[in-house]
Amino acid sequence: MRKLLFLSFFALFLISCGSTKNTGKIPEAIIGKNETKTKNTRKVSPHRNNKIVAKRDDENTSEASEESPKEIKKGIINYAKTFQGTRYKFGGTTDAGMDCSGLVYTAFQKENITLPRISRDMAKKGILISFKDIEEGDLVFFKTSSRNTINHVGLVVEAKRGEVKFIHSTTRAGVIISSLDEDYWKKTFVEVRRVI
Repeated sequence: MRKLLFLSFFALFLISCGSTKNTGKIPEAIIGKNETKTKNTRKVSPHRNNKIVAKRDDENTSEASEESPKEIKKGIINYAKTFQGTRYKFGGTTDAGMDCSGLVYTAFQKENITLPRISRDMAKKGILISFKDIEEGDLVFFKTSSRNTINHVGLVVEAKRGEVKFIHSTTRAGVIISSLDEDYWKKTFVEVRRVI
């Protein structure tokens, strides 16, 4: 009888643990459903069927139209540039003040692309690419402190003839465009990642 009672309680316990409660959290299986897992590779394979569907509010069309990754990157860059001159504010994401990851986060969010909020977490997204393959819209990461961890991010706005310019937010000057040819950024540069 004790065994039967124990088994009944055990079965009830298993059933209650397996029940779903509405906690407001999205199940992990759903979060990763549309994300593509990438490996840390140095070369980028050519993009295949890389059209991204974006909904438009055009009255004449009821179907979603397609934007190319190049158009989306251009939109992200142009939006990021609107923040030039914005003062630095730790944790900020508005024209009242923003930090480096806040600028990148906000610019991508404008195109409905959600990135992590912290630069070291952003450095885990997309694919790692070779510096020689860098393009506009890629993210550049830096280690600017004595800690051996990524703590700064910028968005590439120009990559021509070997010169790379990126927009970012600095503690001294706020949101500015800098060059990777500058000694400080060349010395602290770590990697380039492509999200789109």
